[in-house]
Amino acid sequence: MQGTFDFGAAGDLLWVRDQLRSCFERVRSIPLRTPVGQLVKSSISGRTRDEVSTLAYRRLVETYPGWADVANAAIAEVEAVIGDVTFPDVKARYLHDALQAIAARQPDFDLTFLHQFGVGQALAWLERLPGVGRKVSASTLNFSTLHMPAFVVDTHILRILRRFGFVRGKADTRNAYEAVMATAQDWSATDLAELHILMKRLGQTVCCADRSDCRDCRIGLRCRAAASTLPLSSRAARPRYSRSVCGPRRPVAGGR
Repeated sequence: MQGTFDFGAAGDLLWVRDQLRSCFERVRSIPLRTPVGQLVKSSISGRTRDEVSTLAYRRLVETYPGWADVANAAIAEVEAVIGDVTFPDVKARYLHDALQAIAARQPDFDLTFLHQFGVGQALAWLERLPGVGRKVSASTLNFSTLHMPAFVVDTHILRILRRFGFVRGKADTRNAYEAVMATAQDWSATDLAELHILMKRLGQTVCCADRSDCRDCRIGLRCRAAASTLPLSSRAARPRYSRSVCGPRRPVAGGR
């Protein structure tokens, strides 16, 4: 695959998951939104802290009775509601345009029909919507009630995949998605969601954008970036961190 390395097929991916499982407790449940609700949440989440985007999403749901109301609202009004997220003006415009496009095809905003498609076809349908790229489309399929096997690559995960050597340094979200999915063909939506959460937590705590604590990284033993900076004897077999990550999936209250 152009832009990626062959990183050892499913065995290496399982190893990464197992190493991270040993570091992070699985105690927190994952909310399952409707497909359009998850699309909206993901659309406003880019380069924004989870707690900020979650509050912005809640304000949208509280301000507008339904998604048609969001689609028909003035863009400036939507921007004001989600004003705490990064680039609220751009996201409000794309959100308006995407919801308008959905309304033209599915006036009830029900995207459950995507479940009858294969993952590739469902991704393609979503990515025809304004502003929807691979991260948003994959999260719409996996993190919603559709529960379809698609791996969500955010900025934390892309950084880890590059540093580890899963993908080349110039690989983008789509390259990374394709590399992981080619290796995890038998993984379920739950398996892929767990890997996403585990890797994201690693990116938030150890393998950060402005620093990487390779000495304390549980997957540093096989990481190319760690190998270039630390001798094998200095890479941690047992890091000192432990964080809550995820647990059983549950529907979101209110159905949106």
